[in-house]
Amino acid sequence: MTVPFHIDRILGDRPFAEVGDPTLAVDDERRRLLAVAGTHTAVAGMHEFGSTAPVGVYSTDDLACRALLRARHPVHAMAFHPVLPLLVAGTGSYDGGYFFEGELLLLDLETGMPTSLIEHELGRQVLGLEWLNEQELRVLMAPPDDWQDKGAWAEGHVAVVRRPDWRAVPPRSVTAYDLAGPRVTAPRPDPDPAHIRQGLSVTPAAG
Repeated sequence: MTVPFHIDRILGDRPFAEVGDPTLAVDDERRRLLAVAGTHTAVAGMHEFGSTAPVGVYSTDDLACRALLRARHPVHAMAFHPVLPLLVAGTGSYDGGYFFEGELLLLDLETGMPTSLIEHELGRQVLGLEWLNEQELRVLMAPPDDWQDKGAWAEGHVAVVRRPDWRAVPPRSVTAYDLAGPRVTAPRPDPDPAHIRQGLSVTPAAG
C-alpha cells in the first residue's frame, strides 16, 4: 500500500538553509570554510524553554554544510582556530531578572561534536572572541549580572584563556578563575540582518 505525500520544502533548496535567517558570519580563508549563525528560535515539540540558535559550517567551494551545532542562546561571536580544525562560538542572553547567561562552545570540525566549556551552570554571556595564537583565546564577556551594576549593559570583562591543546579540553573545564579579567567598554550593537544576508549572497568559490 502506498501513502500519498507532498513536499513542503527541501531543506537544502538554498544556501545556508540549515541556519534559517543568518545573524553572524565569519570565514576561514585558509581552509575555505564559512561559519554562519542563525536566528534563535523555538523548536517544535520541545519544552517551552527549548529553543536553539543554529550554527552551520560550510565549504566555500560548494556551500555544502560540513558541521552543524545548535546553541541554547543567541550567538554573538565565532572564531576559527588558527591551526586546529575547531570553531569556537560565544553565546548568551539576559534572563529577564539579574543574570547574563551563556556558553563558550567548541565545535570539532572533524567529528562534528560540540563541547560546552564554562564550568558554571549559568555560564557567561560571551560577546567577543579572538584567537591570539594556537594556545590563547581572548574572551569578552558581559558582567555576570546587573544587580546594582549600572554599567552592566555597556561594559564587560576581558580574559585570556590558555590551553596547551584545545582539542583535548574537557567539558565544563573553564573556571571562574580562567574568566577573571579587567573591566572594559563592551557596547552591544544590534546586528544588521540585511547586511549579513547581502554579504552571504555569494557563489561558490572557483576550484
